[in-house]
Amino acid sequence: MFNTCIKVNEWMSEFNEQWGIAGGWAIDLFIGKQTRHHSDIEVALFREDQHKLKKALSDWSFEKVVKGELISWGEEWLELPVHEIHGVHKQTGERLEVLLNDTRDSEWVFRRESSISFLKSSFFLNSNEGIPYLHPAVVLLYKARNARKKDHTDFFAAKDFLKIEDKNWLRQALQMHIPEHTWIPEL
Repeated sequence: MFNTCIKVNEWMSEFNEQWGIAGGWAIDLFIGKQTRHHSDIEVALFREDQHKLKKALSDWSFEKVVKGELISWGEEWLELPVHEIHGVHKQTGERLEVLLNDTRDSEWVFRRESSISFLKSSFFLNSNEGIPYLHPAVVLLYKARNARKKDHTDFFAAKDFLKIEDKNWLRQALQMHIPEHTWIPEL
């Protein structure tokens, strides 16, 4: 069921920093079952660990996304607005999307609205299979802007599994970020 996530967990085994599966797969890991088809897989990690990722995945080549275009990533330090990296395994051609997340002291800071934050210590959770994943409330906040059909599917799959405090955090974050969002009354 989670073969893709298990494979990514193996790829990331040499990366000794915090990270987690992101996007729709994170929602499925949170719920404990696959709810829909996934065409790709993303991982999230903290921006300060970007060079450690390259060292751990030395058999991968990486490109950064700059204004919607993939550009080779050398040794430079990636700052905002760059937040997305695409990796390709040099032998197998397997692909991985990496999302860099910014922090301030002990908190993650939402790059789209810096007044929204979340405790770093709760940012990643672990599935029953031992696979780290991004907290579902944060995943849903990212999915809220320009929500597609699959994002609405993920929201409705996850919302009843969220703890009350996580629903409250997501509702408040949405009220700050997208005040008229259709998910707010559902929370």
